[in-house]
Amino acid sequence: MIEYEKAYFIKLGKNGIWEKKCIDEGIIRLGFPNPFHEECLSGNFEPLRTYFEDEKQKSKGVVTSIINLIKVFYESNERILWITFYNRKLWWCFLKNGINEIENGSRIRSTINGWSSSDINGNELSIDKLSGKLTKVQMYQGTICEVKEREYLRNRINNKVAIEVDNAMKNLHVLENSLIPLIRNLPWKEFELLVDLIFSYAGWKRLGIIGKSEKDIDLDLIMPVNERRAFVQVKAASDQNEFDKYEEYFYQNGIYDEMYYVVHTMKSSIIQSDENKNVYIIDINKLIKLVINAGLIS
Repeated sequence: MIEYEKAYFIKLGKNGIWEKKCIDEGIIRLGFPNPFHEECLSGNFEPLRTYFEDEKQKSKGVVTSIINLIKVFYESNERILWITFYNRKLWWCFLKNGINEIENGSRIRSTINGWSSSDINGNELSIDKLSGKLTKVQMYQGTICEVKEREYLRNRINNKVAIEVDNAMKNLHVLENSLIPLIRNLPWKEFELLVDLIFSYAGWKRLGIIGKSEKDIDLDLIMPVNERRAFVQVKAASDQNEFDKYEEYFYQNGIYDEMYYVVHTMKSSIIQSDENKNVYIIDINKLIKLVINAGLIS
């Protein structure tokens, strides 16, 4: 379990110029000029304040912001988490004690166990899987700022589901279970229409008129963007023997690129060979998820 008192975001160089080097070497780097390094190490930041106000002609407000930033860098302990963003992933670390001066007045601190871009279970913390409330911190115009979404960040690093997400998942599970009897009680034509709407939502276009099926095909479909053809067989109930007949038709026909076998009630288990290419069985569990994703529950 990863625990910490506060979390800070750091921008590693202008336009991220130090990101790769810092992550590869397990360090963080601060590039502000600071001629009073030893004083800051001892906790005395007043000489630095005077330096920025008198020699750099900075306003008191700007100087206060700079001093606060530098203090965070110098005084951060092992209970402070640091994050940054690089290569479309969130990276996090804790810092060792000790600060070293390098060229151009920059200071560096070493991380305890390097930078990590995964949660405690090894799941990658990619930006597209994180809340915008957290990832927007990378737009901060300064160098260091405190992370406000501390609890959300803690949950993600520890691969822990937030209470809100847990409640939503439970409600979704209740909804899915409630849809099963509703779908199974649909008249066949309404069930076929439901399946047709699902495929329409996915971008498929029907060839022919709804309710008028060919001998061996319920839905004859085409994907406009690539002109792939598919046939969909809609069954209220089915078994292995019936499925095998339609699968054989699919392979012998040669017209279609894909086959979908939609069944809401299995008379017996339908086993699909691993060698089957472009043949997909949609059972009730898959079907209810497609209904929800297509917004067809109202």
